[in-house]
Amino acid sequence: MTQMCPKMAKLNLRRRVQRRFFTLRRCICCFWDRILMCSLGKPIKYRNLPRSATAAVPTPPSSSVDGSFSAKIATLPPHVCTHHHHHNHHHDSDLVPLKISLLGDSQIGKTSFLVKYMGDDIEGQQPIHEKGFNLINKTLLVGGARISYSIWDVDGGEKSKSDIALACKDSVAILFMFDLTSRCTLNSVISWYQRARKWNPTAIPILIGTKFDDFIQLPIDLQWTIASQARAYAKALNATLFFSSATYNINVNKIFKFITAKLFDLPWTVERNLTIGEPIIDF
Repeated sequence: MTQMCPKMAKLNLRRRVQRRFFTLRRCICCFWDRILMCSLGKPIKYRNLPRSATAAVPTPPSSSVDGSFSAKIATLPPHVCTHHHHHNHHHDSDLVPLKISLLGDSQIGKTSFLVKYMGDDIEGQQPIHEKGFNLINKTLLVGGARISYSIWDVDGGEKSKSDIALACKDSVAILFMFDLTSRCTLNSVISWYQRARKWNPTAIPILIGTKFDDFIQLPIDLQWTIASQARAYAKALNATLFFSSATYNINVNKIFKFITAKLFDLPWTVERNLTIGEPIIDF
């Protein structure tokens, strides 16, 4: 009995230290959120949301899409359906050319992400290399109409930031990307966002964390910290947050389906997932 008392005392002391550590960590996160809120001028409020496993998202019923898609295209603002000089097929009457921009630091997986989305479509297509960015096209058939996504992948170097104006002009969506295993690339998102919004204040913002397959190898406490910071940034930017992996095709296609559905107000939804250790989706 006398031997158990010191052990119990040590156990109780360890538990008290752990509780204080977690309390301190939550306070630091809240303090960081307030700093971010003041710097961006937007409130950050977390909702008490249930944790749910990742659910498969169904594709929109063809009947609901076919019946209204053409009408939705007709209501798009003129600047959305822009024709760029890189399109060789822009004379097609049923083609809707739309522009998407990818922004983020270098070496974070933007090119791998884009190659995975292109799939077999990238074969036989020569990406157009301009100063500071790459340009590639992908055409989809949705509701009887063809959508040609012109995707502008901006280099992440300092020199490429001067090309943001050209890359973001007339974009319908801007993907702000960062490496989930590198917090400095997440911090850089703010700078990319502020620069992009000077030239395009209306595009749909998407915050994307890449290399999820490497992220889940990190200690669970570090995963929680990075995920919390990413969620705070997404709230501040009024953006939808996706964790993705080009290697295992996690949420890559889903992101572009989400953009299409959001742009044309189609009946297609994603499930929020806040479970640490799973690919987070938050909005």
